Amino acid sequence: MHFQQLAYFVAVAEARHFTRAAEAVHVSQPSLSQQIRALEKELGAELFSRARGNIALTDAGETLLPLARRILADSDRARREVQELVRLRRGRIRLGATPSICTGLLPDVLRAYHDRHPGIELRLEEGGSHDLVRQLARGALDIALLVLPLPPASPALTTTELLHEDLVVVSAADAPAPGRGGSVRIADLQGESLVMFRHGYDLRELTVAACRAEGFEPSFTVEGGEMDAVLGFVRAGLGIAVVPRMVAGRAGQGLRMTPLAPPGLRRTIALAHRTDVAPPRAARELQRMLLEADPGSLLTAPPGNTGRG
Repeated sequence: MHFQQLAYFVAVAEARHFTRAAEAVHVSQPSLSQQIRALEKELGAELFSRARGNIALTDAGETLLPLARRILADSDRARREVQELVRLRRGRIRLGATPSICTGLLPDVLRAYHDRHPGIELRLEEGGSHDLVRQLARGALDIALLVLPLPPASPALTTTELLHEDLVVVSAADAPAPGRGGSVRIADLQGESLVMFRHGYDLRELTVAACRAEGFEPSFTVEGGEMDAVLGFVRAGLGIAVVPRMVAGRAGQGLRMTPLAPPGLRRTIALAHRTDVAPPRAARELQRMLLEADPGSLLTAPPGNTGRG
């Protein structure tokens, strides 16, 4: 039994006419009839009643028809799935992520993805969650790594939580340690000069909201920077900053990391894409790798050692 024979059988069953079925599958009528007869011989049963030129399914034909349709559908699906895998040899992913995620989580995962699929072009858009949501809504991104919760009045997005991460305080390694007892309370930030991110950063909004919940407005020494700039200003002794643990753990020499005292501050990072548009195959493969990656090693750098030589 061949797929081609099943396709010819389904065509005749639907058209109830051999000539019209042959035209539908782009084959000559004698060739189609020959394949149908070969299929009937192999099955040991007639599939069509041909009395007086009227084509009707026999009991055997009625039994075979749903099975043949299912086999052909599965065959077509298998072919499409394999073709999509083959297309991973070339293509493009438009990925959005917040700057801190770009610094902390993405480098190792993107390196592994590139090693596995070197023909896929990776286009990265950095921005705050508000900006990335707008980019997803207008179709400029395939997938994005966002900080939850989503902004109010967001478009219909499908989100999958990826990890929960603590925020920590970073200070210059040669400056006095902030806080007391090896940790920093939010209330302790009232007496500190902060290096603050530009407007649009989720970290800025989260830090300012936490300070206001304690009844004070934070004081900024420098504000308006991107992640690398903020870490550089802290390293230079201009103040302290509240950053994700994964960023602090990779910040290199010249910085001290101090945890926030309980309950501290946490953020939830999630993968997002438009609900009404499935990401392309290459993007779905990156999603899979991100979900299967173990972020633990990025989040467990011991406090206090990032600024030591």
